[in-house]
Amino acid sequence: MTDPNLPEQPGASVPPASQPVPPPAPGPAPAYGQPAPAYGQPAPAYGQPAPGYGQPAGPKTNTLAIISLVASIAGIVILWGIGSIAGVICGHISLSQIKKTGEQGRGMAVAGLIVGYIGIALAIIGTIIAIALSAWFVANYGTMTNY
Repeated sequence: MTDPNLPEQPGASVPPASQPVPPPAPGPAPAYGQPAPAYGQPAPAYGQPAPGYGQPAGPKTNTLAIISLVASIAGIVILWGIGSIAGVICGHISLSQIKKTGEQGRGMAVAGLIVGYIGIALAIIGTIIAIALSAWFVANYGTMTNY
C-alpha cells in the first residue's frame, strides 16, 4: 500500500497538506521512559520542576570548597605558594559558610586546607633551600680566584 502524500515517480510534486501542522511545544524533551505531556496541559510554575522530569535537586555544593581544592592542587603543581595561600583562605571561608548554610563540600574544603598547608610548607622549605644554595655559591665561587 502506498501513501497518497508520497510521490510515485521522481520529480512528481507532493500535494499540500489540508491542515497546517502546529509547531512543537517549547521546553525540554521528556526524560527517557517518561510519557510526553498531553497537548494543552498547563506549564508548571516558573522555577518549579515539571512533573516527571529529571531528578530533584540535592543539596548544593559550596563553590569555595571546590575553588579551595583546585587552588591548593595548583599551588603545588603550577603556582608554587600562591595557589596554596589562595586555597587555604578559600578553605577557611568555605568551612565557615558550610557551617552556616548546611551546604555540601566539607570534605573538599578540608582536603583543600590540608593540601594548601602542605603546599605552603613546601614553598617555605624550597625558598630556604634556594637562599642557602645562593649564599653557598656566592661564598665559594664569588671571588673567581681559581682562574
